[in-house]
Amino acid sequence: MKTDNKPWFWIPLLNFASGLPYAVIISVSVIMYKNLGISNEDIGVYTSLLYLPWVIKPLWSPFIELNGTKRKWFLSMQLLISIAFLLVGFTIPTNGFFMMTLAIFWVAAFASASNDIASDGFYLLVLPENQQSFFLGIRSTFYRLSMLAGNGLIVLLAGYLEQKYGDNTKAWSYTMIGVGLLMTFITIYNFVFTPRNEINVVANNKDHHQNFGSIFASFFKKKQIGLVLAFILVFRLGESQLLKMLSPFLLDGKDVGGMSLTTESVGIIYGTLGIFALTIGGILGGIAISKHGLTKWMLPMFLAMHLPILGFIGLAHFQPEAIFHLHINLYFFEINSPLNLYTCITVILEQFGYGFGFTGFMMFLIHVAEGESKTAHYALATGFMALGMMLPGMLSGFIQQFLGYQNFFIWVFIATIPGLILSRFLIFPKDFGKKSEEV
Repeated sequence: MKTDNKPWFWIPLLNFASGLPYAVIISVSVIMYKNLGISNEDIGVYTSLLYLPWVIKPLWSPFIELNGTKRKWFLSMQLLISIAFLLVGFTIPTNGFFMMTLAIFWVAAFASASNDIASDGFYLLVLPENQQSFFLGIRSTFYRLSMLAGNGLIVLLAGYLEQKYGDNTKAWSYTMIGVGLLMTFITIYNFVFTPRNEINVVANNKDHHQNFGSIFASFFKKKQIGLVLAFILVFRLGESQLLKMLSPFLLDGKDVGGMSLTTESVGIIYGTLGIFALTIGGILGGIAISKHGLTKWMLPMFLAMHLPILGFIGLAHFQPEAIFHLHINLYFFEINSPLNLYTCITVILEQFGYGFGFTGFMMFLIHVAEGESKTAHYALATGFMALGMMLPGMLSGFIQQFLGYQNFFIWVFIATIPGLILSRFLIFPKDFGKKSEEV
């Protein structure tokens, strides 16, 4: 089947293949280690260190930029990720599993970061510019859907297996093996359906003799680069800490300030309600920017992304008890889990706001990467974004333990303010991202 001019065939799963490994390595690992007896402090430090490959990926992004096609790169990296997850699954039942699985996750993280570089470059090179703002919303949605598949469906599977076997080690071992098999299928799909009409712009440009140094130097000569980097580093200051401690908060008992939910319940909330809300938010975000441009929507999108943190402040302070039961009986799969109504509402608002708001942030990063060597420059921008996630995340467990969940979420909300302030001073074309003609 010819898919060169049919981005709907390849954009969804290509971005799903970027988000799923990230979700498993950065987020699902938090829940896994929590249920395998690792402390909040260790979870915060060691799983945040897994961000490092995304932080330093600009160091090797020029190598990917200058050597080979992006398609060959992302297919190779997706295969390596598949193998890594299978190895994690087989390693969990062993002695010393914590450090061993962390080491394998590190390999998967480097492969995933490389996959992101190649996939982003492939998107920018193959998709016409007049379609990029529209499909940015689709990319963002499927990327986030993959993360919710990890935080939702994969966690739901692990919770179901925990209940079935009464053995968290066996449950998570089987779950990770399943993730490896899923990634293998996605890799095969992307091999079949991604276009083969990629043109290596750098190799065909008269300035193709540029070296790594010139690519890096040109990035730091961009307009407002100091302000831009400060904004990228602090914009996700609150979110970086929220993401690390949100799952422990939902899983911890009420005697320590948590919501006392089961693993299965957390998976249901994020894998059903969260997916629906995020999908709607991401699609609407892409449509809004493509119709009116980023300038009009930047502030509303950023507010939509951060204001739902107020809901978690309320949950932590009041620990509401509105419980209802969800019962689903499938042929091989039965779910009977208690859900908290207020938690569900908060997650719906948070996921919708994230889908809507993060589209604007990623559109701004595309603006930052505009010009020659856009693949490497986009990697640089997202590398600084990852650094802004890693450093606060490493401290999140210690901050949470010191403040308690109630004050921790207040602090997280306060931490969103610097990014909102800096965003008001950014300068970019008024109609950037606006679609000039029909897709």
